[in-house]
Order: sequence, then structure tokens, then C-alpha cells
Amino acid sequence: MTHTYSAAMPAKIAVLTVSDTRNEETDTSGAYLVDALTSAGHQLQSRKIVIDDKYQIRAVVSAWIADPAIDAVVITGGTGFTARDTTPEAISVLFDKHVEGFGELFRHLSYQEIGTSTIQSRALAGFANNTVIFALPGSTGACRTGWTGIIAEQLDATHKPCNFMPHLKKPN
Repeated sequence: MTHTYSAAMPAKIAVLTVSDTRNEETDTSGAYLVDALTSAGHQLQSRKIVIDDKYQIRAVVSAWIADPAIDAVVITGGTGFTARDTTPEAISVLFDKHVEGFGELFRHLSYQEIGTSTIQSRALAGFANNTVIFALPGSTGACRTGWTGIIAEQLDATHKPCNFMPHLKKPN
């Protein structure tokens, strides 16, 4: 089911930081995303920090995609290759549809900034229950790249020729 969004209608977004070491005071990536989304006129619906555990990640994201008050989820962290990096495994099983080009485009933009180190990112995106979910690396720079290079336009109802807004849940 799709809904009509006007340019003035903000997305309702939840931000999840996946980290074993960050807290509210040291979570610069989550803080950047909150500042960026609110500056763009969107509404922060929830913000959490969870440890790098795929079941805890999946539990939080599952609750958010079931919540009709949340249109989008932006995750920072857990997309690398260490044994503890399980964000892709945690969330990809929840997707109804994968946004195939998101990871590729993120890595293309990131390559221009950090070179071949970008291949160590498993950034991904998808839809679950008409909620778009973006997973970005944990660095603030990577969050900036993902937000400014992709997410901001896709959550802007005025962006042409298309954007994700018509595919999201009807706002409350």
C-alpha cells in the first residue's frame, strides 16, 4: 500500500547505533544522524544504542518496523568484517525487498573519500513492512556520506524523478 506525501510531510525516523563501546555521550555518529534528519525537517521517533549482537539488533529493528509511527530506520555500526559485526545478518532477514543499489552507491561515494578501504563496508538497505531501513558503517564520516549522498534525497518527497516517500507507512 502506498500513500501520498507532500513536500512538507516529514518522515518519522528511528536511529540505532550498534556498538560495544559507545554511549549517549560518545555516540558521535548517532548524534550526527539525529542532527541531520532534524535539520532536514524530519522527526526523530526513537534513538537507541545496542551492543553488537544480531539478536538484540534484530529485536529493536523488528519492533520499529512493526510500529506504525516509524517510517524509516537508520542504523550506524556493525557493518564491517570483525566477528562482532553482524548488522547485515541481523536485518537482511527482515527485508521484504532489498534496495540493491544502496550498498553499491554508498561504496562508490565512499571510495572517493577513503579509497579502497570502502570495500570493508557492508552497508545495505531494504524495506520491511513499508519501512525503509538503511545500515551505515559506524564512523561519523560514513554516516555523513550516506546521509548527504543518498538518504537525504530519498527521504525528500520533492526529489525527482523519484524517492522513497510514497512507499512508506502512512504517518499518524
